[in-house]
Amino acid sequence: MRNLIVTEFLSLDGVMEEPRWTAPYWNHEIAEIKQAESLASSALLMGRVTYEGFASAWPNSTDEGADLMNSLPKHVVSSTLTSLEWNNSSLLVGDVARQVRQLKEGRLMEGTGSDILVYGSAMLVQTLMAHGLVDLYRLLVYPVVVGGGKRLFSGPTPATLRLTESRAFSSGVVMLCYAPERAPQTG
Repeated sequence: MRNLIVTEFLSLDGVMEEPRWTAPYWNHEIAEIKQAESLASSALLMGRVTYEGFASAWPNSTDEGADLMNSLPKHVVSSTLTSLEWNNSSLLVGDVARQVRQLKEGRLMEGTGSDILVYGSAMLVQTLMAHGLVDLYRLLVYPVVVGGGKRLFSGPTPATLRLTESRAFSSGVVMLCYAPERAPQTG
């Protein structure tokens, strides 16, 4: 079973939308974390807005990591898109929770093991949380208060999380990794 990892840039006030405010804090430490998580993944899962932003940037990018981002399988949740231009992209429509469970079980993609990464994709993440599909939250918290915008934890779904890792970077950014506390399975 693959782990589904939500990896987000957050402001101190929990905003995840349009993270242009992260640029002044980017450094080699953060780049290494982002590269390591990409190398440990077997696929990307994203919503339409994140897909459209990534698809307009990565195919023409010469940045380090562009080859990896372009080669990874990309699963896109959308009720409005009908086709996807970015290579290795497939559309998920209908019962998102069921399809994501199938992705995690390896029924909708080849190979076994490795993580499925979710970048951005606020509405999709809310759905994944509501269905208990997130295995880890990797949050890079920036020393910025944005004041408004989409927040990661803004929906009606309560969550109890267990800290699994923390690390402070020289730029003032802090990485916090949390695993959901799940009720024991019975039966």
